[in-house]
Amino acid sequence: MAVNAKDVKELREQTGAGMMDCKKALTECSGNLEEAVKLLRTRGLAAAAKRTGRATSEGLIDSYIHAGGKIGVLVEIGCETDFVARTEDFRSFVHDIAMHVAAAAPVYISREDIPPAQIESELAIYRDQARETGKPDKILQKIAEGKLEKYFSQVCLMEQLFVKDDKISVEHLRGELAGRLGENIEVKRFARFELGK
Repeated sequence: MAVNAKDVKELREQTGAGMMDCKKALTECSGNLEEAVKLLRTRGLAAAAKRTGRATSEGLIDSYIHAGGKIGVLVEIGCETDFVARTEDFRSFVHDIAMHVAAAAPVYISREDIPPAQIESELAIYRDQARETGKPDKILQKIAEGKLEKYFSQVCLMEQLFVKDDKISVEHLRGELAGRLGENIEVKRFARFELGK
């Protein structure tokens, strides 16, 4: 199937993928733009997953001070090369993450950063809450685990829904960027300051 240049251009603007990748995706999806976007995202995330673990010795530190000066954030985000660190996409991502941290107030980067004792403590609270509902014992653990997953999505930066697009998580956003830029992108650390806290 032949695809028109207008659709290729629109797909490039939506995904940031290369022209030939867009053309190939549109051809494979019979010209369906939505399906082509999904296909490119899937391929980008798959490619990004292969890069996870590669050293991220370059990158940026950025700050965000919320209007009124009551909340401030510092973030460090790594990438593999200085070239990528200087791209507009990467700089925009770093600033967006700083703004997200200011708005969403995560406590940890990922669930792996939460101390095991904290996880067990939360799970015990959720088990007790589930027990008080009067549900059968066999489903209490499932209820508690479901509440624990919700807890992770509230306190872990990478699992939070992105404040500028609540249809995707911060991890999904990171994966898409890594796929587009062809490098491992890693949120290394952040610090959030709130006046009076």
